Amino acid sequence: MDKRYLKSNVFEAFQDRLSYIFSEFDYVYVSFSGGKDSGLLLNLVLDYKRKHNISSKIGVFHQDFEAQYSMTTEYVEKTFEENLEDIEPYWVCLPMATRTAVGNYEMFWYPWDDEKEELWVRKMPVKEYIINQENNPFVYYKYKMRQESLAKQFGRWMRDKHKGAKVACLLGTRASESLQRYCAIVNKQHGYKGKCWITNQFKNVWTASPIYDWEIEDVWLANYKFNYDYNKIYDLFYKAGVAPRSMRVASPFNDSAKDSLNLYRVLDPDVWMKLVARVQGVNFTSIYGKTKAMGYRSISLPDGHTWKSFTYFLLDTLPENIRKNYIKKFSTSIDFWHNRGGGLPGSVIHELIMKGYKIELNGVSNYTKDKKIRVKFLGDIPDDTDDIKFTKDIPSWKRMCYCILKNDHMCKFMGFSPTKEQRVRTEYIKKKYEKIHEIGVKVL
Repeated sequence: MDKRYLKSNVFEAFQDRLSYIFSEFDYVYVSFSGGKDSGLLLNLVLDYKRKHNISSKIGVFHQDFEAQYSMTTEYVEKTFEENLEDIEPYWVCLPMATRTAVGNYEMFWYPWDDEKEELWVRKMPVKEYIINQENNPFVYYKYKMRQESLAKQFGRWMRDKHKGAKVACLLGTRASESLQRYCAIVNKQHGYKGKCWITNQFKNVWTASPIYDWEIEDVWLANYKFNYDYNKIYDLFYKAGVAPRSMRVASPFNDSAKDSLNLYRVLDPDVWMKLVARVQGVNFTSIYGKTKAMGYRSISLPDGHTWKSFTYFLLDTLPENIRKNYIKKFSTSIDFWHNRGGGLPGSVIHELIMKGYKIELNGVSNYTKDKKIRVKFLGDIPDDTDDIKFTKDIPSWKRMCYCILKNDHMCKFMGFSPTKEQRVRTEYIKKKYEKIHEIGVKVL
């Protein structure tokens, strides 16, 4: 926490940011997942509230994904119950579409699916502040809506609930966790009064990431110095030899958590037994998540196939909705490299020319930091580019094939951005739920 940020350390910078938030916004709530970052953020905000005698309660929004470590549920419940005098609690247990990367037969699974109650990983929590289908004042909820949309629309509802108040949702996101998070947080285009860590969602609804420049070491040092409570599953992670940056308490079926899915078998066997029955592909992914079977390491091309023909073969084995999703992504990529081109460094361009690749230069790429030259590929996309040593960020049928083998429905391996994916409603969701009423459930 002694790392310098401008003229202060990250803790002092956080205090300044929180002071700014409380002076600018009418209502503040924290998005609390039960993980280390959101847990620290909530503790810091509550300390600030008490120190500065802020009379209004802090909203706390917990989006419950049903399938999670028992210790996470215990920690969330304990945190809510111990702070009821200072918080306005919202524990959301509504059916929502959540991405799964553990198999090619389901793009989504649905926590708290009322059609599969017998398969729920755990029973519905019983508290007066639980929001579920029997107690749902959340008017912007649509039945089985995307989890990202649910969280976003919740802020809109909070604004309306507090009579048009200027609302800030505090997120425990840190830029150092990934380049994508860095780009999402440090957003000057949609910043608030020059504050790039505050982003607009709707009219009078903003998200803020006041610990965006903290490192993981800062998080644990703060917990130690201030004697904060935290999710004790992290102690078990540590004893199991999991690297701090790989510790995840999110949905066990998503892209970031699937590689460590097998930890449930060891750390929480009762939950593990239910996970196997809950979503297709769980047991297979836990065993083979870091092996060739999941495309994690290099694989051998089957005899008689090119990467292109093998990709088409794999596409033919997939359910229609999954196949259409991949074809749409692949077609977008092929069109991009044929008609616009991607920015590549000069060393790569030289190597492509020397190796005989049919390419054409197409001006400067404004999307690259140092204005690299755009390169278009003429003719068919290469089958593989294994002979190019300077980069892997060029198109090939092998990269497309890997996306299928890795259950990478979002095609991150090909460079697709999650933020773009979030703007796309898949045909699967549209077709299945097009007849469902806009509100979904009756407002109580």
